Amino acid sequence: MFELIDVSYSYNDMPALKSINLMIEKGETVSFLGANGCGKSTLFKLICGLVVPDTGTYRFDGNRINKKTLSDAKFSKQLHQRVGFVFQNPDTQLFCADVFDEVAFGPRQMGLEQKEIEERVSDTLALLGLRGFESRNPYHLSGGEKRKVALAAVLAMNPDALVLDEPMSGLDPRTMRWLADFLARLNSIGKTIAVSTHNLDLVQEISKRAVLFDENHTIAADMPSSGLLDDIDLLRQVNLVDPNFHRHSHNGHNSFHIHAIP
Repeated sequence: MFELIDVSYSYNDMPALKSINLMIEKGETVSFLGANGCGKSTLFKLICGLVVPDTGTYRFDGNRINKKTLSDAKFSKQLHQRVGFVFQNPDTQLFCADVFDEVAFGPRQMGLEQKEIEERVSDTLALLGLRGFESRNPYHLSGGEKRKVALAAVLAMNPDALVLDEPMSGLDPRTMRWLADFLARLNSIGKTIAVSTHNLDLVQEISKRAVLFDENHTIAADMPSSGLLDDIDLLRQVNLVDPNFHRHSHNGHNSFHIHAIP
């Protein structure tokens, strides 16, 4: 579904991605790891069509994505319907006066009839446990509730793929657990999912495959999640963990006590 061949991207001559080669198959879930500033967010913006490569080739579902194809309004609209992007900070994404309009915005842009829009909003809010929130102002919600509304706004368009940038950030353990289980449910019905996270304890539960970025904005590893999490030297090398940590076993499961390097 996603194919990047030797892709590079810079902000004002400051490299963000260097020679990235990556493929994500339809129906696959992939976790992306790396210290802050290594390029994960830029990669996600690129695969969602918000930026285009400076060099290299990016294809979504076989179609090349560049300035020319994105200038085609019909093609661009279809891409943004099929690939849903949940931003790291929900406040960046939420802009409507109430939750109903927030979730209805995407379906309205798709040109759906009012009845179908109302059904999509109702079904999506029910799916995320947000029934009764329709008239509430998103800015007055808790952090976890805001993230659910942002996710609902994307899911209401029924995308083929979901791209989530640090969705676990700032969540309490209960909401974090709910989100991990919810992503597994979405993947079980065929959604392709790319998710970045610093929560190493949940990586194996979210995905069987993990991609690790280093601070040179390149991919340091692309391998099964279990193998990557066992390679402590590599995690330390890319500054994803500090030197003072330990792993312990509880009920037969390894757990990380790790501090991400800011």
